Amino acid sequence: MDVEQVTDELYGLRPSAFTAARDAYAAEARRAKDAAAARAIAALRRPPLAVWAANLLARERPEEAERFLALAEALRDAHRTLDGERLREASRQQHRLVAALVRTAAGLAEEAGQPVSDTVLGDVERILHAVLARPDVAGPWARGRLAAMPEAAVGFPDVPTEALTARPPRRPGEDRDDGKGRGS
Repeated sequence: MDVEQVTDELYGLRPSAFTAARDAYAAEARRAKDAAAARAIAALRRPPLAVWAANLLARERPEEAERFLALAEALRDAHRTLDGERLREASRQQHRLVAALVRTAAGLAEEAGQPVSDTVLGDVERILHAVLARPDVAGPWARGRLAAMPEAAVGFPDVPTEALTARPPRRPGEDRDDGKGRGS
């Protein structure tokens, strides 16, 4: 049994259909005496509704997902290099694109016969922010295989700590407070 193909199929199902289909595939693998496949399939977890909606977005709108992943890379790179102008531009794009993608996910879920609440849409937004900040979330999401709600994304983990605490370079002729109430 092709576990990758089964995984793709399962994560494409509505959450309400996931468990029964997963169990049926695991039983089929056991009957075929494919213990490794049976274990791998049985270990798959039903995604929460928000995760399913986010996966649906990536699966049904791959061009938009690709554009979003490109923005994610641009944002991570701008944060790594502390490029203020690129950060501002990418942040403007981020806000517009996240809002548009959340609306698209809501529409896709509705079309699939699974309307979602505002609370679920808030979770979809949090997932998209995690996709922006964390490549370990972006990869599974892009394949429509995110299985669980990712931890909340706080900042961009690739920004070196020393870059955040370093003082900006002094401009010629600029006085700087040395922290003791005196200019330097």
